[in-house]
Amino acid sequence: MPALVHDHPWKVAPREAIAIQKQLAGFVEAQPLGAPPQTIAGVDVSVRGDRVQTAIVVLALPTFEVVDQVVYQDDVAFPYVPGLLSFREMPAILPALDHLQVWPDVFMTDSHGLAHPRRFGLACHLGVMLGHPAFGVAKSRLTGRFEMPPSEKGAISPLIDRGEPVGAVVRTRANILPVYVSIGQHITLEEATTLTLACAPRYKIPEPTRLAHRLSKNGAL
Repeated sequence: MPALVHDHPWKVAPREAIAIQKQLAGFVEAQPLGAPPQTIAGVDVSVRGDRVQTAIVVLALPTFEVVDQVVYQDDVAFPYVPGLLSFREMPAILPALDHLQVWPDVFMTDSHGLAHPRRFGLACHLGVMLGHPAFGVAKSRLTGRFEMPPSEKGAISPLIDRGEPVGAVVRTRANILPVYVSIGQHITLEEATTLTLACAPRYKIPEPTRLAHRLSKNGAL
């Protein structure tokens, strides 16, 4: 794992965690990828009792061949507090990254990025700390309003919060509930949306996070 661009303590009170989010949110940048990604990593975290398990699966594009995978376990470091998911999961994600043999061109997290009340979901936290492209694909809405996109695959509606676009509501399968895509760092929403659809040839959940979720739950693909 490269040296962190930004760092901070993790054992903090919720009020301090919110202050950190607000500070680091100023570093989020929506900028185009330098080149089409050749690899993408799905990141998923499962919590069972007082233990947390992170899974990272790196896939080659466009074949979705698994080129690397990591499972990492640790103690839960932060209580469950709505809006502060990254403080619960990032302390288990960062050490897992040290075990990767293949560094991906972009990260896809099973979480929100900019589509967060303080514009700093887990995908932003990961991308900003690494200084690396990242975006989030979430299964449910955290903030914002939208009109349900048409029922066909590929249909998209903007996700708007307090008058500004924070993400996209994307139909990855026809007649199935959509997913919620938002940038984390160093990627545009259009690129994140395009990658989401490209990585979802069969299922609602894109392959990177679908496989990472399976690995985090079962310990095997």
